[in-house]
Amino acid sequence: MGFNRKIRIAPSILSADFADFGREIRAIEAQGADWVHVDVMDGHFVPNLTFGPPAVAAFRRHVQTVMDVHLMIAPVDPYIDAYAQAGADILTAHVEAGPHIHRTLQAIRAAGMKAGVALNPGTPAESVAHLLDMVDLVCVMTVNPGFGGQSFIDLTGKIRALRAMIGDRPIHIQIDGGVTPRTAPLVAQAGADVLVAGSAVFKGGSVDSAEVYGANIRAIRVAAEGTLV
Repeated sequence: MGFNRKIRIAPSILSADFADFGREIRAIEAQGADWVHVDVMDGHFVPNLTFGPPAVAAFRRHVQTVMDVHLMIAPVDPYIDAYAQAGADILTAHVEAGPHIHRTLQAIRAAGMKAGVALNPGTPAESVAHLLDMVDLVCVMTVNPGFGGQSFIDLTGKIRALRAMIGDRPIHIQIDGGVTPRTAPLVAQAGADVLVAGSAVFKGGSVDSAEVYGANIRAIRVAAEGTLV
C-alpha cells in the first residue's frame, strides 16, 4: 500500500488489560484500530517499566495490522536487533535518548524496520530537521513520557512547523499523549495523521464489551477527520 496521510488511530496497549493482551489486541483491531502502539519504557529514560522483547514477540502473534513500537529507553542501539526479531514493523527512538540518533536511525532501517524519531514536549521541531530524509515517522509527545492518562500539552505550533519541514516527504506525524475526541481535531488540523490513544480508547470497555472500544475509536477518528473536510 502506498503512503497516504489519512487519519490512523493507534491504540496504546499500555491501557489494555495486562492479563489479557492477546484478546485485547484482537479486539481493538476488530473494532477499527489501524495500528497497535506498544510503549517500551526502561525506568531510566522514563519513570516506568513496561515491555521487553519477549513480551513484544508475544504481542506480535496477535497483531494483524501494524505493530508500532515506541522505545522510551536509553541507550537504544543495543536493543534494535532484539525488537526487530520480536516483529516490530516501526521502531521509534527518542532524539534525546543518545548522542548519535543518526546512527540509531540507520541501524533501525538496516534491521528491516521503518524508523521513527520522537520528540519530548520541551524538544524543538528543529532538532529533527537534519534527520527527515532517514525517517518514516516523527512522533510528537504531547505529554511528558512515562505514564498513561496524562493531560494533553498543546504543541500545535510544533506540529505545524514539522509539517512545513516535511513538505512532500512520505513521513507520518504521530501524536502521543492526551489524544481524545476533544484534542484530536487540534492536532489533525495542524498536520498530524497518526493518533496514539490509550485511555481514550480503552475507557469503559473490555474484551467482553469491545463495541465500546469501537465507539471510542470512531469518536476520535470522526473528530479528527472533521477538521480536514
